[in-house]
Amino acid sequence: MRVIRYLSLEWLDELGRAVESHERLGELAQHHEIGVTQIVTDGPEGTVTYHLQVGDGAAVFGSGIADPEHVRMTQSWETAVAVATGELNAQEAFIGGHIILVGDQQRLVDTQEVFAALDSVFSTVREKTDYR
Repeated sequence: MRVIRYLSLEWLDELGRAVESHERLGELAQHHEIGVTQIVTDGPEGTVTYHLQVGDGAAVFGSGIADPEHVRMTQSWETAVAVATGELNAQEAFIGGHIILVGDQQRLVDTQEVFAALDSVFSTVREKTDYR
């Protein structure tokens, strides 16, 4: 099995293909719209910016800023890895100030189905991800 580094361009591309081909995300994109930008600082490759864009029947994941951007989350590499590997609960990271959230928080609440489906996509890529 090929292993890819977390948040590398190869990892972003792999996850992007998985998101675009995920049937449930496509269905949810018929009824939900959200653009989320994630910024991860202090990683092995510096600062990495990527996005999830859902709406108009399509779900897209890739590098760069969401357009339109409804929510932006900023966190350190250490926090991102801890959340991605399950060592830290995302909600606890928000409450503890490890993830800085700006934008339309209600939209995040209203699109929880999207993030639940996205988690199943992440799990398919997680097994071949190197988090070092």
